[in-house]
Amino acid sequence: MSLPPSEDAIPRDQRLRVIELYTSVQGESTFVGLPCLFIRLAGCNLRCTWCDSTFTFTGGVHRGVEAVLAEALATEIPLVELTGGEPLVHKAAIPLMQGLLDAGRTVLLETSGSRDISAVPAGVHIILDLKPPDSGEEAANRWENLPLLQKKDEVKFVIASRRDYDWSRDVVLAHRLHEKVGAVLFSAVFGAVEPADLVAWMLADRVPARFQLQLHKVVWPPDARGV
Repeated sequence: MSLPPSEDAIPRDQRLRVIELYTSVQGESTFVGLPCLFIRLAGCNLRCTWCDSTFTFTGGVHRGVEAVLAEALATEIPLVELTGGEPLVHKAAIPLMQGLLDAGRTVLLETSGSRDISAVPAGVHIILDLKPPDSGEEAANRWENLPLLQKKDEVKFVIASRRDYDWSRDVVLAHRLHEKVGAVLFSAVFGAVEPADLVAWMLADRVPARFQLQLHKVVWPPDARGV
């Protein structure tokens, strides 16, 4: 698909493939429940078995960083999240996040854990997934990212089975993640693990992690978009 004439002159590293911008409440992380502007970018290098955003693998509209930044700032919502897909497949995600920070926004980055986070601007709150075995993408975990995480950041495990839980618990303890980041999040794959079961496992093991539900799948239908 050819780009609109206004986009043709924009260098590739200043261009994003955008699926949607929308406002909602934050459904996950320690920011849960807060009004948030979501910038959803297209493209992902992983194919997790339980992915609920497969529509992001293709499509989207090419837009320049400045145009996306201007639209985001016009909403006057102080909390902004870059999500996907995988935002870090876009080089231009870095200047976009920096522009949001420079404008005084609180910026969250939801990233799969498979991409290098070293270039992410220092003020961004990174929410980094680690992929348990049943995701089908355990081999894609970039363990070199863990030493780069800080207290402002969070690590999330999306758990589809008891095996995934045991793996996640062991990774948390082996890497002392609860001492490194602000929060370790355990989230049940919707429809695969009963939330009560995950809570029971966590309590039995006294695992140093925070249980979370995907709030947006409770408030709206699980397959709803733009919420």
